[in-house]
Amino acid sequence: MWTDERVELLKKLWNDGLSASQIAVELGGITRNAVIGKVHRLGLSGRAKSPAAAVPRQRKPRAAAPMLRVARPAMRGNTALARAPSYDVDYEQEVDAVGNVVPMGQRCTLLELGEGKCRWPVGDPGTQDFFFCGGRTSEGPYCGYHSRIAYQPVDRRRDKRLART
Repeated sequence: MWTDERVELLKKLWNDGLSASQIAVELGGITRNAVIGKVHRLGLSGRAKSPAAAVPRQRKPRAAAPMLRVARPAMRGNTALARAPSYDVDYEQEVDAVGNVVPMGQRCTLLELGEGKCRWPVGDPGTQDFFFCGGRTSEGPYCGYHSRIAYQPVDRRRDKRLART
């Protein structure tokens, strides 16, 4: 299939800068892939470049407006074992801010919780000051005050959202 005359013609056409498809058409009876395979086997790597390929393409000018960059978090990768940021929060002030004053005698620990005691957690569970409300429950797991906080009607939540914006 590859005679000496065809190989010489292939070399000439390849050095003239024709594509593998054009060479396949010129030789006739072979495919583009056959031309590429023969070029590799012959070791023909260098070829004349067309004048259009020698000139670099013009790039589009960039917009004059500066690009807006979004700040990314400093930590990347698996953050499951990363340390959580510590916040200086005074839980007693936070409790007082919502008007929740739980009497000392009413407060209870997890082991002291039983039927009819409010299960509303107060404070950080990792500290010694953590406790549950312990007030009387009428229906559900919370006392009346904490039930109003936990189960807000839809219209109240919507009003709060609108007030924030």
